[in-house]
Parts: sequence; structure tokens; C-alpha cells
Amino acid sequence: MNSLARSALERAAGHQQRFDASFEKYFAELAGDLNGAQLGHFAPRCLELLAQLSLRGGKRVRVALLYEAAGLVTREEIPGLAEAALSLELLHSHALILDDIMDDSPMRRGGPSTYYACREDLPHHPQAALGMAMMAGDLAGFLALRVLFQADLPADRKQAMLDVQLGVTTDTVIGQVLDLERDVHPSGDDELLETVCEYKTSRYTILAPLRLGLLAAGQDLAEHEESLRRYARLAGLSGQIRDDYLDLFGDPAITGKPEGADLRAGRHTYLTRDLLAATSGDEHDTVKAALGDPHCTPETLDRIRDIAHRRDVHTRLQTTIDRYAHAAAAEATSWHRHWNEDAVTLFEQLPLWNTRRTR
Repeated sequence: MNSLARSALERAAGHQQRFDASFEKYFAELAGDLNGAQLGHFAPRCLELLAQLSLRGGKRVRVALLYEAAGLVTREEIPGLAEAALSLELLHSHALILDDIMDDSPMRRGGPSTYYACREDLPHHPQAALGMAMMAGDLAGFLALRVLFQADLPADRKQAMLDVQLGVTTDTVIGQVLDLERDVHPSGDDELLETVCEYKTSRYTILAPLRLGLLAAGQDLAEHEESLRRYARLAGLSGQIRDDYLDLFGDPAITGKPEGADLRAGRHTYLTRDLLAATSGDEHDTVKAALGDPHCTPETLDRIRDIAHRRDVHTRLQTTIDRYAHAAAAEATSWHRHWNEDAVTLFEQLPLWNTRRTR
């Protein structure tokens, strides 16, 4: 690793550490800042559950991208970045809570999902537990916009940043709707898989932080929009396929999710698509039977892993991950001609680091 890449990695770690401290402070002050947050028992519990999920780890990749996007233009301290970072991570918590409800997932980030925590709180009231989890997710989404709206920024800059975040909030929900459709009515169509990834990953994990950071730094996005979108699409696909890969080949102690969670939930991911396409006969039946079976055993998952290795599914997936990552890095390389070299280096390296990440 060269010195620029090492420096970029160190900066990303620094962004994460500083943000974690500010996120803790935000939640410590939030209850006193919200009218009605202390009424009854459920409202403070929703805040508590949201804080627990939000503060329990996470890669904070959006935060690093946001600050480095501003760093493409300037290394001066910029108003609005702290609020934009909070907004992005609150929106992420919103998405995670909804995903876990949709998937009936018991774990998230090494602890109980918000949905399962609500079920533990209200074991005799399953509908109320579902509603409480949904309200915690909605609260995160609304707070994501509230914190940006309250930022001390010039009106035109604040409006531009709010427009980005409002757009990506809508896109994220549409992506979750498409995600449901993909799993209920699987088409085997690569275009639908890519569209789900575009709305659920590329736009809010990569493109939104890029746009918000550049806007905060006073950059006009018009001449860079096409390149930013290409980069986000390619890096997003690489990241999503790596997530799919880790569902079967990752270590639950590192990923913070149960092994085979997507498979058990019946999610038609890049991994399950390739498994079904590569198998026939008994092997195909084994994969098909496990898909959507919440009681799929560890022994069955071991057998499916063995099938994936014998049919070279894992190698083909990793090759695809690498191809998209290198294409994203090449797109970022074109930014050297008009932006700061050290910040561009992070965007070049990020997709390549992603190809071998373990969580």
C-alpha cells in the first residue's frame, strides 16, 4: 500500500471515530430535544432501541465518503458536514430496521434486531411489537431530515442538501418495495437485481454522501453528475454482491448477522441466482428447498457451501465483485484532473478494499 492510500485509510478511520463520538452525544441530548419523547413507556423505549442499533458498530462508510467528498474540494472545516453525517446514518438506521422487519431477522450488528427486541418486550402483543419496531424505523427516517433541516447553513445550500436527502429517502423506500417484489415474484432478471441495488445501495450509500459533501463544500454538481452516478453504480454493485457473498461465506462473529440469513429469508440475491443457475438435480433441489426455509439447518448450509465451491459459484461471484470494483476505481481516477489528489485516492481505493472485506 502506497503512502497516499495509507493516509486515505487513516483518514477514513479518523472520520469514523470522530463521528461515533458525535453520534453518542446526539442521542444523549435527543430525548430532551423532542417534545413528548418521555411520555409513557413506548416513546422512550423507541428512542433507546434506535440509539442501541445506531451506536452498535457499523462501517460508517457513508460518513467517510461524505467528508472525503468535501475533501475533494477543500480540507478546510465546512459547516453542515456534521449534520449531514448524522442525517445519513439515521437514514441508514431507518433502512436497517425496515430490512429486519421485512426479513424477520433476529440479529443485527451482533445484537438483537430492533424488531426482535420489540418482540421480546411485548411477547404477548405481536402486532404491537411490529408496530413499535415500525415506529422506531419511521422515527429514524424523520430525524434524518430534521437534523439536516436544523443545520446552520445559508438557505440555498441547506435547500440543495435537503433536496438530495429527500430524494434519497424516497429512493430508499422504493428500493425496499422493489426488494419485496424481487423476492415474492423472482424473475431471474439481472436488470431487476441491478435496479434494487441502484435504489437500495448505490444512491444512498455512495451517491448521496458524494453529493452532500460536494454541495457542503460549495461545488456545482452539474458538470460532475454523470461521473458521480457511474462511480456510485459500479461501487454499489461491487459492495452489494460482496454482501450477498458474505451471507454464505462470511463469519457471523464478524458480520454480526446469522449465516445464511438471506437464504433462509428467501431473498433472491446475486448469490442465490448463481446457485440456482449453476445446479441441477439433487443439488438444485437442495438450494431450492433451503431458499425461504427459516429452519434451514447449519448442516444444509454446509452442503450448499460445498455445492457452491464445487460449481465454482464463489469464484464467479468474486470475479464479478472485482470487475465492478476495478471499473469504479478507474472512474475515480478520472477525477484527478480537477480535484484534490489525496481525496481522490480514497475513492480509488475504497472499491478495491471492499472486494475482500469481511463484514
